[in-house]
Amino acid sequence: MASKQPLNIVKMKKMKSDGVPISMLTAYDYPSAQLAEEAGVDMILVGDSLGNVVLGYNSTIPVTMDDMVYHTRAVARGAEHTFIVADLPFMTYHGSLDESLRNVRRLMQEGHAHAVKMEGGAEIADTVKRIVQSGVPVLGHIGLTPQSVNQIGGYRVQGKDAADAERLMNDAKALEAAGAFAVVLELVTEETAAEISKALSIPTIGIGAGRYCDGQVLVYHDVLKYTSAYRDKRFVKTYADVGTIIREGISQYVKEVKEKSFPAEEHVFKAQSTHKPSTSLYGNEKEKVSLK
Repeated sequence: MASKQPLNIVKMKKMKSDGVPISMLTAYDYPSAQLAEEAGVDMILVGDSLGNVVLGYNSTIPVTMDDMVYHTRAVARGAEHTFIVADLPFMTYHGSLDESLRNVRRLMQEGHAHAVKMEGGAEIADTVKRIVQSGVPVLGHIGLTPQSVNQIGGYRVQGKDAADAERLMNDAKALEAAGAFAVVLELVTEETAAEISKALSIPTIGIGAGRYCDGQVLVYHDVLKYTSAYRDKRFVKTYADVGTIIREGISQYVKEVKEKSFPAEEHVFKAQSTHKPSTSLYGNEKEKVSLK
């Protein structure tokens, strides 16, 4: 993939004006990032969704900066020619500006991200502006914001009525004014997402936000059904069922170990026919004693 030229925020804005959709996928480790890059995704998001799909939490809230730096660094090694965005996790940009910038610095310097993602609208616009002024691209995220799931009453679709649609529009415009290079719209009604996409000069990236966003993002494990007891989601299309393939492959391995059919003849190494193990290795050679 050495010939692939990674996107930048200028190219993304041109893609919006040209009507070229932006493809984005999450990844959380080296092999998933490699495969995503080889498949041609425009952007990779190292999402704090790793808390749900990789670390086994029931929300994104327990995810730490150390978790994000660790996984972002692995993704950066696997996708050297792809634009990588990393999530700032729960409560890492709501304190002092100095603290927020320290956390941004970690994702950029230690994690090797190209940009950071921040959940929230007008209430975080000032922080977004200061981070952008420091030279860091920021991807906004409004609608369903998983870090605030306890406050908004669960995983609920946003923008269903006029007042909520207006709130989302104001949030999106505030993020654009603060310098965000794009905005993720999550679980937003298609009508509201379409209006926001028309109103902004920067791209919108939808997840469960309908057909009229400027790009789409999905979670790696949803696209590939890479989990046990997968729960279908209306806004997700699954393109492969690797979970079943993996489970069946491991089950076959266990079966062959139990019945002693693995390893077979073709899996073992043998000594050359003329080779004899040195008896000195096993202490069988008698020690020669000089009589002089």
